[in-house]
Amino acid sequence: MTHERSRGRPRGPDKAAFALRLDPALLAAIRRSADAELRSTNAQIEILLREALARRGIRVNEDRQDDPT
Repeated sequence: MTHERSRGRPRGPDKAAFALRLDPALLAAIRRSADAELRSTNAQIEILLREALARRGIRVNEDRQDDPT
């Protein structure tokens, strides 16, 4: 049993973890946006990043396992 399952959470897709420093006002705006859309802050950041990449014409290939560094 994984640590996540022991807390009652279903196991989701593997995600890369890293520290992200943000301006407090920017983080507050992201949190408000996430709350309004009933999402976690983490999910909201991921959606905003995907939307920004799409606007720039950058595709996210989810099949690749590139090193995130």
